[in-house]
Amino acid sequence: MRVLYVEDDAMNRKVMRAMLSSSGATMSEAVDGQAGVDAVERDEFDLVLMDLRMPGMDGLTAIKHIRQRGDAKARLPIIVVTADTAPNMREDCLRIGADDVVYKPVAVKLLFSAIGQVLSRR
Repeated sequence: MRVLYVEDDAMNRKVMRAMLSSSGATMSEAVDGQAGVDAVERDEFDLVLMDLRMPGMDGLTAIKHIRQRGDAKARLPIIVVTADTAPNMREDCLRIGADDVVYKPVAVKLLFSAIGQVLSRR
């Protein structure tokens, strides 16, 4: 499985790479929403993991850009990975087009459960 992780924090990217590699997944990285949108444009992925709070283009805006594409990549599974626990945050993410939300610090079991559920719905 090819995963794009859009996250501005280098340590979070390192931890996610270790988690994903334990399952045999390969991970590409983008450091902000615009870099994530650009990566989706040029490469093929099975899944996007998207942080919300990043400098430049934030995760919600990046999700909107991906969902507005006129091709198959607009339906790319996207799971938000965030520390934001605001009351309506989950609903906002799902309304924008995210397929699920996983909270930081990420528990491996919950991450893989969310990935399995999202991919099975696609």
